[in-house]
Amino acid sequence: MLDIQAIRGQFPILTQEVNGHPLVYLDNAASSQKPTSVIEALEVYYSRDHANVHRGVHTLSQRATDQFEAVREQAKKFINAEHTHEVIFTRGTTESINLVASSLGKLFIEEGDEILISGMEHHSNIVPWQLLCDDWGAVLKVIPVTEKGELDILAFDELLSGQTRMVAVNHVSNTLGTINPIHEIIEKAHKVGAAVLIDGAQAAPHMKIDVQDFDADFYCLSSHKMYGPTGIGILYGKEYWLKDMPPYQGGGEMIDRVSFEGTTFNELPFKFEAGTPNIADTIAFGKAIDFINEIGIDEIARWEGELHDYAVEKMKEIKGMKFYGETDHKASVISFLIEETHPYDIGTILDQLGIAVRTGHHCTQPLMDRFEIPGTVRASFAIYNTKEEVDVLVEGIKKAASMLL
Repeated sequence: MLDIQAIRGQFPILTQEVNGHPLVYLDNAASSQKPTSVIEALEVYYSRDHANVHRGVHTLSQRATDQFEAVREQAKKFINAEHTHEVIFTRGTTESINLVASSLGKLFIEEGDEILISGMEHHSNIVPWQLLCDDWGAVLKVIPVTEKGELDILAFDELLSGQTRMVAVNHVSNTLGTINPIHEIIEKAHKVGAAVLIDGAQAAPHMKIDVQDFDADFYCLSSHKMYGPTGIGILYGKEYWLKDMPPYQGGGEMIDRVSFEGTTFNELPFKFEAGTPNIADTIAFGKAIDFINEIGIDEIARWEGELHDYAVEKMKEIKGMKFYGETDHKASVISFLIEETHPYDIGTILDQLGIAVRTGHHCTQPLMDRFEIPGTVRASFAIYNTKEEVDVLVEGIKKAASMLL
């Protein structure tokens, strides 16, 4: 049995008051809070171990390098990659997608080729592919979203063709919470010879990730949504893709030999890691992975699912409540509106009560256009949230509704 209060005790930020009320933090889909172990890892590194990594012969450099590369091995195990060198450190999911779109475009895309994305993608999984299409004359196609907030798989089947070169979809929608059928999507895409990139930013904190089981060509995630620091994430790529892809950026670390006549590039994974990396946050990311593993991802999913279901039942009782994303296959995200109220107004009132939610289009403007709304209020749960906090949220929404309607 999980001791949620003991887990909460590891998060110092949760002890504060906001506007005279105990903080109720329900904006975890944007960024989760950090346990003491992650915070302390940053202090220890900078006060004891700081040095640049790789190639240094002195003790501090070797200590920093050992800790840094140990996290790559942790990440490899966390997603069940076959090889450690298939794990590329990036600034996060956004950079990971941009890396693939930029590098793969040079290798793989010709005029008239087709890129498939979905209607529920974060802007970070839309704009890089638009840029690729502009650069290489490719065509962007979009998998529609149903009224329930699911991908229209029959439409996806019709969109797939011999011209499809890349399918890029999220594992879990950051706005709707929908868990997409990525096994089916990947299998069908591979049958027409397309590569597949999965945006796993919203999945990694909530469910088991097994890239070999998925058979994903690329999988991206971000530390800061997994109880870790900002500014660090990973790109997983199958070895044969990464070997063939040209470098994304040039500079130190990613080279083998440089001369004015030409340059040869480093082996994987360093070919894609130009410049001094984000050493401290990478090491602290390892502590975040430890935190998740110690609790157990299945236990996290179970508790978050219980919170989600409890919240939905309570919120259904509120007059004028409209949910967006009502599929049976969901992560712990609830997007909603109250009749004709503006989401910003609801969020502002909730903030005055110490309740942190996200309001707006959540970087999914095309999805808002599909539902013909300006945005939603989004409450998203993490392992440290409680049913008592759900009750506070529900009472806060009722108060906001009484003031706005």
